[in-house]
Amino acid sequence: MIELLAALFLLIGCLFMLVASLGVYRMPDLLTRMHATTKSGVLGASLIMCGVMLFFGESSVTLKALAVMAFTTLTSPIAAHAIGRASYFIGVPLWKHTVKDALKDRYDPDTLVLRSPDQDADSNKKS
Repeated sequence: MIELLAALFLLIGCLFMLVASLGVYRMPDLLTRMHATTKSGVLGASLIMCGVMLFFGESSVTLKALAVMAFTTLTSPIAAHAIGRASYFIGVPLWKHTVKDALKDRYDPDTLVLRSPDQDADSNKKS
């Protein structure tokens, strides 16, 4: 029974990884591709690690699988954020149907300066 449950976790994890790879192929720009791979990739890897933990059932394997799950959960969104921000700053174009560009009015590509929100907007929120 445990082998069947472990196989189910592995299969579902592989399906999420397949969805992540299809997201790389189908999405129109870098930011949406990274979104697809970050979410589905972390979930797929975590489900695969759950299947590994169930199948082997040893404390050393469980500890290593939990470490892999924690590492991917913590580092994948941070890496995607850093790559997305760097791509924006070097001028990688957004998709033509992008609705919101939060950095458009705050980033100057000529001086490479990213301004923080206006101070008066912060002071209005505090009072």
